[in-house]
Amino acid sequence: MTGKNSNEKAGEDSSHESIGEAPIEGECVFHDHPLPPEEMERYSPIRDFHSENDIANYVQGQASGELVKHVEKIKTEYVLGDAYEIWDVTTDQDRWWVLTNMTNLYSQRLFPSMDYTLSFHIGLMMRLRSNNQRPDSSDPFDEVIRRLNQAGDKHEKGIEVEDYQSVGMQLREALLSLISLMRRRVEIETADEQPKEADFKLWSELIIGQLCAGAQNKTLRQYLKTASEKTWQLVNWLTHNRNANKTVSSIALRACGSLFESYLELLIRSKFDGSDTCPRCASKDIRSHFDIYIEPDGEYYQTCGSCGWSSHPNWEKD
Repeated sequence: MTGKNSNEKAGEDSSHESIGEAPIEGECVFHDHPLPPEEMERYSPIRDFHSENDIANYVQGQASGELVKHVEKIKTEYVLGDAYEIWDVTTDQDRWWVLTNMTNLYSQRLFPSMDYTLSFHIGLMMRLRSNNQRPDSSDPFDEVIRRLNQAGDKHEKGIEVEDYQSVGMQLREALLSLISLMRRRVEIETADEQPKEADFKLWSELIIGQLCAGAQNKTLRQYLKTASEKTWQLVNWLTHNRNANKTVSSIALRACGSLFESYLELLIRSKFDGSDTCPRCASKDIRSHFDIYIEPDGEYYQTCGSCGWSSHPNWEKD
């Protein structure tokens, strides 16, 4: 009885698979071809174009010769207070996981499990941070970061006075590189003769005065001018100090890192008319992005996560 029913069922199944014959009403039908990746974005209910563009540009810069077809944010995981975004990226040749903080990509052929990839990524980033290194990027401030990283590496391996003096030399060059980059991105209004190229103190005063203008920024302006002057003095003192040691070197490293982040935040804010809210909807959900294709050598811009406003020069206002 069982064998007969099985044969009859098998015959029915094979007949349904015949070409041109419609399936039985109510039967589940699954297509055997994948949805083209470039069509998938049409069915994504939540989109963040600018963040997707950041990830797409990163992948195309890292996966040489591959063209990104689809980018989709899967989730954001919070581990020990740090946020890690997980992106699924499909190219014309491969499929990748892209994880942030710091950004890195992993082939899904080698890392099929998302959870395992996240765990691997967190461990790798912790090791990179401990070695003062990070994955490559196209950020124009990479020169400053590279010098800060080199100073950090010298600090970690330092033993003799000369080792810590060389940390001061690297930090000095990092600060001069920072000022050089800021000068090219901040239009300074002054009728006086411009300072010499290596005059960090005067250039920092001019730049901070421009980025923190107005009575409402008086306290911030005073703090940053003092921090810039004292950090510059500390770095030069470390460079020539015959008693240079690991403690002073460590403090100088943290001071330069903090100053760099402050300058970068001011620069990004200046591109947003000095405001921390969206000019269209007054939301505080402001995101920062970088586009290497903005002339002359790439630039930061911001978007609103609430209404979609963008400060990108090519953004089309609706």
